[in-house]
Amino acid sequence: MHPVGKNLLILVAGLASLSHASVSQPPNVVLIVADDLNSYAFYGTHPQARMPHMDDFRNTAVTFDLAYCAAPACAPSRASMLTGRYPHSTGQYWNGAQGDAPFWENPIFTPLESLPETFRRNGYTTWGAGKLQHARWPDNRERAAWDNYPPHGGGFGPFVPEEAAIEGDRFWGAHEWTGPDTDFPDVVNTNAAIEFLEKEHDKPFFMMVGLWRPHTPFTAPKRFFDLFDPDEIQVPPPAYLEGDLEDVPQEGMSISGIWGKRWLNSGKDHPERWRRLMHGYLAATAFADWSAGRVIEALDVSPYGKNTIVIFWSDNGFHMGEKDHFEKCTLWEAAAQTPLAIRMPGRRNAGTTSTRPVNAIDFFPTLVDLCGLQPPPQELEGQSLRPLLENPTATWDHPALTTYGEGYFSARDERFRYIRYPDHTEELYDHQADPDEFRNLANDPDYQAVKERLRQYVPKTWARNLGGRRG
Repeated sequence: MHPVGKNLLILVAGLASLSHASVSQPPNVVLIVADDLNSYAFYGTHPQARMPHMDDFRNTAVTFDLAYCAAPACAPSRASMLTGRYPHSTGQYWNGAQGDAPFWENPIFTPLESLPETFRRNGYTTWGAGKLQHARWPDNRERAAWDNYPPHGGGFGPFVPEEAAIEGDRFWGAHEWTGPDTDFPDVVNTNAAIEFLEKEHDKPFFMMVGLWRPHTPFTAPKRFFDLFDPDEIQVPPPAYLEGDLEDVPQEGMSISGIWGKRWLNSGKDHPERWRRLMHGYLAATAFADWSAGRVIEALDVSPYGKNTIVIFWSDNGFHMGEKDHFEKCTLWEAAAQTPLAIRMPGRRNAGTTSTRPVNAIDFFPTLVDLCGLQPPPQELEGQSLRPLLENPTATWDHPALTTYGEGYFSARDERFRYIRYPDHTEELYDHQADPDEFRNLANDPDYQAVKERLRQYVPKTWARNLGGRRG
């Protein structure tokens, strides 16, 4: 055979081999979920907050500056992400619905396939640990979802000792923990994740690691408290304005009061308590950063680092006094915005940011798209983020929608947040001029066209509320 022809055959065979390898080796997925992590450290909105490990990770990933949850509470946010269905389609608006097993025991959820079930059906090994869903999973569905059944969960502890709790609430307070790190489920679960990544796997894997921090109680190993000088901690936070609720409708004020006792006992009338809580939240945030960083570092030194999609996300944001409110469960930016960065295999577009509004409802269709999965039987209501991962400035005409009960609706585009309540009262904020949402423009005639444009995204129908706890 002529040398050119022989070389051509070798080249074709090599390309065929590469093509076969790319088809037979779909990307792995590592999804790390923090709990109640707000914008302070991840987006730099509080001067003292820090997340050095996530800063490093963002240099290898695409960061989404305008990422939001489908619902500003743990259970409905995670249910939406894991099923690809909005709360207004399922009725899963609040925590505590259906005896805390809303996922599978209600007829609306029974036919829905979860994200890990879809991966497992498509030949992936599925591995989970930590806070995965804010509700218990019935045994049959948990078996269907996870190869490492039963996945280790843990819990919210260690709790604040009685002497450090505010008003006797062991969830509410801050405390430096001096016991072993393994007293925290986050450490136990990240240790297990690292062990999984150190093993040899003959199939692609989907890993989900759910961190319990920085969710209350604000306990963390003492070294994370030591990162901050309590005398220098800024209280109130930068986005706080006294009298901020004066232009907010009654329904908005009612939402602000969901956790009212905590605000009255720990807020502006108790600045030292407020500072102590802020210290605890910053320490718990730094602890969550360290925990996530351990998993990513273990991945990067493993054989799987180059062919793995990595997503870092929080299930909702968190108020630390903004709008006279502690906790989440509001339709304002502080509760709806969620840290999000996604790293692609090969680190495509590493260190870039996208200012397009996206939602965690988009994860399911994104991963089906990127991993070449046969989709679940239910319609996925989000959008694949692939165009933005390939070009972070790509055209994107999908505002991020957040709901918290029947008729409680918010839409966020690149500039505006629009809120509508069941009594049709409204709020509108121009984030270009007012990033802290201090001035409600809903009654300004100059902005009626903006309201009309965003109002079209209000759901035409609302699923019946499955119940639970509002707050």
